[in-house]
Amino acid sequence: MTPSAGKAAGKQRGVPFKPGQSGNPAGKPKGTRHKTTLAIEALLDGQATALTQKAIELALAGDLTALRLCMDRLAPVRRDRPVTFDLPRIETADDLPKATQAIMEAVAGGELTPSEAAELGKLVDAHAKAIEVTDLHRRLEALEGGRT
Repeated sequence: MTPSAGKAAGKQRGVPFKPGQSGNPAGKPKGTRHKTTLAIEALLDGQATALTQKAIELALAGDLTALRLCMDRLAPVRRDRPVTFDLPRIETADDLPKATQAIMEAVAGGELTPSEAAELGKLVDAHAKAIEVTDLHRRLEALEGGRT
């Protein structure tokens, strides 16, 4: 007797849908909001001004949580900023040390933060890989062209 012989015929085991196929292809409409969110908004409707004023009063009275809440709204944490920095032109692999040296000097001089330098380093690394792939492609074409 096989392990599945005791199972009711017609019941499917495992995943009933093919990969990439949903049981509900239409899905939830875009912009649909959760019923809990809607209920909270209904409760707070018309109270936004009073709640905001109370948070401000608590912050002014020294409540650190309320103060943090107010400050986060006034001056949110800056996630990213444009970096004005003269990065030497990178056209060949020989130019890479100049670029990384310029980034390190900018960090040492306070022109860039270490995290900004790390992000620039990633860009330089991606560009270096692009140069490498292009160079390998050219070499391969030259080798194949010499054989014909």
